Amino acid sequence: MEIKNKKILVTGADGFIGSHLVQQLLAEGAHVKAFVYYNSFNSWGWLDTLSKEELSGIEIFAGDIRDPNGVRTAMKGMDIVFHLAALIAIPFSYHSPDSYIDTNVKGTLNIVQAAKDLNIERILVTSTSEVYGTAQYIPIDEKHPRQPQSPYSASKIGADCIAESFYRSFNLPLTIVRPFNTFGPRQSARAVIPTIISQLLNGRTEIKLGDLIPTRDLLYVKDTVNGFIEIAKADTLIGEDCNIATESEISVGDLANTLIKLLNPSAHIVQDDARIRPEKSEVFRLFGSKQKITQHTSWKQQYSLEQGLTETIDWFSQPENLRSYKANIYNI
Repeated sequence: MEIKNKKILVTGADGFIGSHLVQQLLAEGAHVKAFVYYNSFNSWGWLDTLSKEELSGIEIFAGDIRDPNGVRTAMKGMDIVFHLAALIAIPFSYHSPDSYIDTNVKGTLNIVQAAKDLNIERILVTSTSEVYGTAQYIPIDEKHPRQPQSPYSASKIGADCIAESFYRSFNLPLTIVRPFNTFGPRQSARAVIPTIISQLLNGRTEIKLGDLIPTRDLLYVKDTVNGFIEIAKADTLIGEDCNIATESEISVGDLANTLIKLLNPSAHIVQDDARIRPEKSEVFRLFGSKQKITQHTSWKQQYSLEQGLTETIDWFSQPENLRSYKANIYNI
C-alpha cells in the first residue's frame, strides 16, 4: 500500500511518537488528520511545537479515544488509521488500573469496531514490548509468550487480543505494531533517558534512578516512525504482529553512565527506592528480534544508539525544551 495521498488518521498524535509520525507522514505526502486529547486549554500537545507550515497541512480533531462516537466521527472518510493513543506509564498503572482498561482496551475496541463498520483500508494498532515481560529467550520474537507483569502491560495484551480477534472474526485489515524501547526528543520524563538527561542538564550531581540491572532494546524515534510506515506499506503483514527492534540491549546502569560521561563526568548515580518496581513486576530483560520486519519490509535501523542519544541531548539542551521537565521530582 502506498502512503502518498492517502487520508490518514493518527490517534495519540499529540504525544511523543505520534507527533513524530505525523511529521513523517506529511513528508511522505499523506493527508493527515491528528486525533488529539480534548482539553479545555486547547492544547495540541507536541503538535503545538511544529512549524506553521506543518500545522497548515494537518487537520486537528480533538476528542477522547474512550468515546466511541468521537472515534467513529474522526475515522469517517479515512483510508488508514495509525492507533497510538494510550496510557503508557507503568508506575501510574499500579494505582489507577481502571483508567488503563478504559483507555487502552476500550479505546482499541472503539477503533476496530469503527474500522469494521467504515471499511477502513488499513489499521495499525500500537502494542509494546512490555507485553513480553522479562525475556524467556532472546532475541524476543513475535511468538514469545505474553507475560502481564504490570496493569499497563495487561491492558496492552488485552488491546492486542481485541485487535487480533477482529482480524480473525471479521477479516479486518490490521497489523499489531510492537515497538521496543523508543527514545528521542519530546519523550516524557516518566521514561529513563529523559529522566537522566533532564537531571544532568539541570546541574544535579546525584542522579536518582531505580534498578540499574534491567536491560532495554533502545530504538531512536525516527527509526520507530519509519518502522510504522514500512509496516503499513506491507500487505504481507496484515493479520500479523510485528516488532520494531534493534536486536541489541544495554542496562539502565550502563546507559546512565554513558550519559553522565557525555554531560557531566562528576555526577554519580544514587538509588531511589521510590523508583524501584515490585520485583515480580519489573521487566529485567528486553532484547527484540527484528527478523520479521526486515523480511517483510525495507526497514533498516538508521540511527545507532550514540547518534540517537546525541540528537536527544541536543534537543533537551535547548532551554525552551528543558523548561517543561521537572527534574527535581519522580515523574510516574
